[in-house]
Amino acid sequence: MNALRLSNKLKPHKGFTLIELVIGMLVFAIAMTFFISLIVPQATRSIDPIFQVRATELGQSLLNEISGKSFDENSSRNTSQRCGDVSAPTCTLPSALGPDGEARGAYNDVDDFHELDERDGNILSATGGVIGINGGNLYQGFRATVSVFYDADLNGGDDGVVGVAKLITVTITTPNNEDLVFSTYRYNY
Repeated sequence: MNALRLSNKLKPHKGFTLIELVIGMLVFAIAMTFFISLIVPQATRSIDPIFQVRATELGQSLLNEISGKSFDENSSRNTSQRCGDVSAPTCTLPSALGPDGEARGAYNDVDDFHELDERDGNILSATGGVIGINGGNLYQGFRATVSVFYDADLNGGDDGVVGVAKLITVTITTPNNEDLVFSTYRYNY
């Protein structure tokens, strides 16, 4: 019988002590904190390229649409007569740039787009329709703003007087508040 009691005392105990469990949970918590601090920022940054591609598509599309319009409201669309030419109407004054009372789908000259500010479901196509896929808005969370002004000296600043060139600047703001700026010039020719 002594041999049986002695063998029970020499048997190792199975399981963990309370201290071992607490230390294990502490190590696990530290490892999870480290892991999450590395992975979560990467997950949020993974959408950035998608936003940038959509913003670039939208910005380029707007620039193409605007650049395809007449230089000025007073330029003839049927003849080669340009505003500011001899016996032609004067070009629109810098203080009068902007829409001439028409709706977005009927903009017919470059400066009609001045101070255009569209966002979310109000970002429209050239025909005035919503841009979407399968009933969903493609640019939900985006914002598009446009600035147009005379810049004949091509320095990027507003000349404040009528000139032969207008600087068109389109700024697209992505849902994560990143601004992408696109610019081009439209000349009076």
